[in-house]
Amino acid sequence: MAFGFAPPSTSSLTTAAGGASRHGRLVEPAEWTAAGIPLLRNPRDVVHGLHSRHGPSPSTAVIAVLGPEERLVASASFARRSAPAPADGWEYRNALLAALRRVIPHDLRRRTPVRTAVLLYCREGDERWTEEDGAWMWGLRDACTLHGLRCGAYITLTRGGWQVLGEGRGGRHPSSDSRPERLGDSVAEFPPVTLRTGGGATEVLRRRTAAR
Repeated sequence: MAFGFAPPSTSSLTTAAGGASRHGRLVEPAEWTAAGIPLLRNPRDVVHGLHSRHGPSPSTAVIAVLGPEERLVASASFARRSAPAPADGWEYRNALLAALRRVIPHDLRRRTPVRTAVLLYCREGDERWTEEDGAWMWGLRDACTLHGLRCGAYITLTRGGWQVLGEGRGGRHPSSDSRPERLGDSVAEFPPVTLRTGGGATEVLRRRTAAR
């Protein structure tokens, strides 16, 4: 299993003053592969489903929680408001954890996780791993630990298509330029939540709670 590496650039959020590795809050490709992240049985269906629900554009993260049979339990998308420099998994962890807390209760009372969180990140550039990817991977792993979930796949969505990092699987469609396809009837149990800053998210959740 091989990875490509993108050269340092503003899109990978590196700096000359030590980069994100200075904090240790990123995951290198070899470490991710060695961690035994559970493989998706049908990554194409997962990617198509999340793309159809959220229609992510560059700099948008989609966090999804999967139950048995890779059934989508809950998902949320949010745009990265400002890029930390250098890329810092701590910031990304906090954003992912906030999203998870808005859409699904934690499973910390269970001895072992029964649900899996996967992350799809839409970005510029190609499919090669960047330090920004490493920071998102660190953030996903840590957010899963704090929310009682199993850490699942990290997927990038670029103009060239989608790629499951660490698995060597991907496809040309959808891509970051694709328009969302219409969903069928057998879709998510819960509607996606697009996170907003300030009181917007609270108001959305209040209306949905009142409607149940």
